[in-house]
Amino acid sequence: MKEGYLEVPEPDQPIPDLSLSSSQGLLQWISSVDHKQIGTMYLWLSVLFLIVGGIEILIVRLQLAIPNNHLVAPEIYNQLFTMHGTTMIFFVLTPAIFGFATYLLPLMIGANDMAFPRLNAFSLWSTFFGGGLLYFSFIAGGAPDAGWFNYAPLNQFNYSSTQGIDYYCMGLLFAGIGTVTASVNFIVTILKYRVSSMSLKQLPLFVWMILINSFLVLAAFPSLNAALIMLLLDRQLHAHFFSATSGGSAILWQHLFWLFGHPEVYILILPIFGIFSEVFPVYSRKPIYGYAFIVGSGIAIALLAFGVWVHHMFATGLGNTVNSFFAASSLLIGVPTGVKIFNWLATMYGGAIRFRVSMLFAIAFLVEFTIGGLSGVSFAIVPIDWQLTDTYYVVAHLHYVFIGGSLFGLFSGLFYWFPKMSGKMLDEHLSRWFFWLMVAGFNLTFLVQHALGVMGMPRRVYTYPDLPGWGILNLISTAGGFLMAIAVALLIYIILKAIRTGNQAPADPWDANTLEWMTSSPPALKNFDTVMPVKSARPYRDYKRPDDADWNRLNK
Repeated sequence: MKEGYLEVPEPDQPIPDLSLSSSQGLLQWISSVDHKQIGTMYLWLSVLFLIVGGIEILIVRLQLAIPNNHLVAPEIYNQLFTMHGTTMIFFVLTPAIFGFATYLLPLMIGANDMAFPRLNAFSLWSTFFGGGLLYFSFIAGGAPDAGWFNYAPLNQFNYSSTQGIDYYCMGLLFAGIGTVTASVNFIVTILKYRVSSMSLKQLPLFVWMILINSFLVLAAFPSLNAALIMLLLDRQLHAHFFSATSGGSAILWQHLFWLFGHPEVYILILPIFGIFSEVFPVYSRKPIYGYAFIVGSGIAIALLAFGVWVHHMFATGLGNTVNSFFAASSLLIGVPTGVKIFNWLATMYGGAIRFRVSMLFAIAFLVEFTIGGLSGVSFAIVPIDWQLTDTYYVVAHLHYVFIGGSLFGLFSGLFYWFPKMSGKMLDEHLSRWFFWLMVAGFNLTFLVQHALGVMGMPRRVYTYPDLPGWGILNLISTAGGFLMAIAVALLIYIILKAIRTGNQAPADPWDANTLEWMTSSPPALKNFDTVMPVKSARPYRDYKRPDDADWNRLNK
């Protein structure tokens, strides 16, 4: 080992891996402030809610499989699709992203823990408690039933007299507190606790995206929290912020919600861009193309995210001037997103590509997210938006962004970092089966929903008449949903199988570039004894190949 370079600590103390067993039992996990254990619990929390949210939407799809179906009562149907959307956005995608960030961020910047370990634990348990409050509504008289965006006046007491909406508000407030405090922790850790030789120009791109994303969270969540508190005051103290009959405004809720809601789309995709910016160069065996452009486009997306929220409200009658401005800004934000797509394609071009499962999900993302992006651009054209708003075309677009984008990115990150986090290798053969089942099921489910939307099928309907084409397309969509469920079940089996009997993973199975791959797999409780001097955004590659002139030239 060269003088002054990193020394990997020997695992002579209990090592936190992805299993929930330990020498001290479950108490060690519950009381832990170690970033790796907290990150692991975030990920298992996400898996738990993925199962619950998946079961909810499978019941919804069964209800919609054939026309004029009466499998579940209308009020139960409303609760199921509301809880599904809320769960997937706030308690599946968000905890999974924050789990990867919490686990990997200190390792990637040469730190031994987060800046505020106890605050880190508080963020996790606040999110967990928020999810518990949300689901307690089922046994407290009824779950929320006004959609995940909870529009007024449907969120008012005279339209929803159970306590479901109140639990929605409290659950999201607690989860939002966890998200905001975690973001503060990420910012301080990156800016103050990275190894001294690592400048901002040398941050791994995943770390850059987490940094940008954390500032985006701090700017966006106050709008949601204010709206939730105002709604609680409406329902509990008759404040009438959103009641038009009492001097309030139902449109005010939409402004406050979407001022958070559209930045939330980028909160759930910017860290995914960071994951792909680590995956593509490693499996292409090339430096990332356009490091500065990827960082700059991420900053541009975060800034532009606050100028597009009204494209969710084109049908509310705000006027042509307002609609034109937000239509233009909605088209503009596609530019920095497109820049990243071309950066990744250029990274792959001419590379010695290895088609491991992580890379397969990254390539699939390029296709699926581009479809979602193009359908999103169509909503920036006001007449098209008026025709397609509140149809299944919107549902298809949303899922191509959140599943084809965010979830596929999380799967790519899971297959990339699983050996580091668990010390075990996943079964490559079974993992490929999972990939193809997921891609096939996803497209089978949501591609046909574009056609349903164009044909005029409204979303959030309990049942529908036997109109030409509607029944067969919904049946296809339901079959695809169950294929995705089989894929998720297979993934859980693959993970559990690897944890129990998987082959031992080496420290660096992918010939990777960043500092986390220099530690043992899984890392010891103390990440680093000493840290190597950082000379580029790919310090481990520099260490392994100090005389690789071509790499060093391309990596500048």
